Amino acid sequence: MELNYCPVCGTKLITKEIKLDGKAGYCNQCEDYRFPLYNTAVSMIVKHQDKILLIKQYGKKDYILVAGYINKGEGALEAIKRELKEETGLNAINITFNDSKYYLPSETLMMNFIVEVDNDILNINEEIDSYHWYFKEDAVKAIKPHSLAEYFLKHYLNL
Repeated sequence: MELNYCPVCGTKLITKEIKLDGKAGYCNQCEDYRFPLYNTAVSMIVKHQDKILLIKQYGKKDYILVAGYINKGEGALEAIKRELKEETGLNAINITFNDSKYYLPSETLMMNFIVEVDNDILNINEEIDSYHWYFKEDAVKAIKPHSLAEYFLKHYLNL
């Protein structure tokens, strides 16, 4: 999100050149640069043994990955554990980074992780309409086509 006003003091920003970085917003009052803001979120390829969890949410027809925004003051690993527990009731036992991509429609940096869980019994909350555990090749066929979720899954599977 492009900033027009300083988030600290409210002064209208001017555009000022920064060596090597180009132009950025600058607050004359605070005498500091103000860079664009964006959201950060985590996305998860949830695995149990040889299966991958896909979910449907909010009345939509497509299967996607478990995901959620990172709260202020929270790290990515904390957000993964919290979102996974809140939405599915599952516990992460191993977390590894997969890839990241910027998602322009919501101005969100999506960071994707492979998350191994201790069991496959879900206790879903109201955010999830349905879910299914898929073998890898079936997960690729079932996931929302041309989506960021599909991109992350295919990247993980080297497809």
